[in-house]
Amino acid sequence: MNTPLPTPTGLPLEGVRVIEFTHMVMGPTCGMILADLGAEVIKIEPPGGDKTRNLPGLGIGFFRSFNRNKKSVVLDITTPEGQETAKALIAQCDVLLENFRPGLMAKLGLDYDSLKTDNPRLIYVSHKGFLPGPYEKRLALDEVVQMMGGLSYMTGPEGRPLRAGTSVNDIMGGMFGAIGVLAALRERDKAGKGQEIQSALFENCVFLSAQHMQQYSMTGEPPPPMPSRVSAWSVYDVFTLAGGEQLFIGAVNDKQWLTLCRVLDCPELAADPALQTNAQRVALRPVLLVKLGEILKHHQADALSLRLEAAGIPYAPIVRPDQLVSDPHLRASGGLVPMQTEDGGTTDVVLLPLTMGGRRPGVRQPLARVGQHTDEVLASLLGSATA
Repeated sequence: MNTPLPTPTGLPLEGVRVIEFTHMVMGPTCGMILADLGAEVIKIEPPGGDKTRNLPGLGIGFFRSFNRNKKSVVLDITTPEGQETAKALIAQCDVLLENFRPGLMAKLGLDYDSLKTDNPRLIYVSHKGFLPGPYEKRLALDEVVQMMGGLSYMTGPEGRPLRAGTSVNDIMGGMFGAIGVLAALRERDKAGKGQEIQSALFENCVFLSAQHMQQYSMTGEPPPPMPSRVSAWSVYDVFTLAGGEQLFIGAVNDKQWLTLCRVLDCPELAADPALQTNAQRVALRPVLLVKLGEILKHHQADALSLRLEAAGIPYAPIVRPDQLVSDPHLRASGGLVPMQTEDGGTTDVVLLPLTMGGRRPGVRQPLARVGQHTDEVLASLLGSATA
């Protein structure tokens, strides 16, 4: 069957059609990356819509953050009719994405082994908790694998493992799924056939912990959590300034140390023979940080920030996510742009953190309403307006 090509985008994945059976964060992130890069992404939602649309609390922003530039098709894949329609749609697609619990797609006859014979060019991406091995049947969440993969241990103080403050493994899992798709498309161009790709939360987290694993391999000493670490640099910490404001300041070499002393107008520290090298300062770090803390508590954060920036000293205010909405750099660089929401309103969304030839892949269409494109997609791909 000859099917119409997606609307021209001028983007690198123009002409690639993706069907997405996903929810929450990991799978939708993969689909959003591909969509932002120009692919036509058809998101299959159950009757009533993806439940991610209506999550409360910390999950309230999931759907709007990770589902832009997609079409929405409602299909009940738990029924024989829905499964047949899904298979007919899959036959018109280059890539399939899924992130359901282990065994569900096989139960529905929509797993890779069930589809590959009739769809030899299909690239099938499973977003999982674990890659094949002893753990592969376990259910996993971002927090679960952060605990298992060393990240929570390294993030919190001793005896108090702490998860990272965002869905790092879910997002990273979607990124690796997208990387796998790009590689598989390239391989398909050469070999003429598709393949199955798996991306997994646990292995993502272990990859994040790889530097600490290597540290142990090289030293024989278990790495301490980051709050208890022995820093490689003497000045690399958060300081409390006047009025209780906080600022991270780093001076990671001898030149930066002397510059910092000049900015803070403390020539006595610059001249101290016990503080001339980074190694000397690291050995005296606890005492040095106390001295710097006494000096810095008399400085205003805004004024000091200007002086640090002018001097080329690494620094950072402690910024909340709500403050990023008005961040001048994000606004000026085009990384935060408006998107029409499913209810007809507008929200600002964060774009992919890259440029291609000086352009930022952006928002091309309003966020889809539940089932908004069902008739359009079924009619154009299957010659039918109903499932």
